[in-house]
Amino acid sequence: MYLRWMVRNDNHGVDFGIWKTIKPNHLMIPLDLHVQRTAIKLGLLTRTQSDWKAVLELTENLKKFDKNDPVKYDYALFGLSVMPNFNQA
Repeated sequence: MYLRWMVRNDNHGVDFGIWKTIKPNHLMIPLDLHVQRTAIKLGLLTRTQSDWKAVLELTENLKKFDKNDPVKYDYALFGLSVMPNFNQA
């Protein structure tokens, strides 16, 4: 997560973007329980183990939405998991 903050620049104060030698498309999605559950529910992740292969699979699937910055979706995936009724549907 720290790497994401230092590499990405979102102009909203979440990501600082002060490390210019690493490009956002080289980042991997931070995979916590919430991101994993949401990704599985949305069909972005088939792997149920929380391991490096799951990180690779999810990052590759997110690159289909934005190949230059696939990890920008981590907050959205996390946020959906804590929405009321999301896990019940």
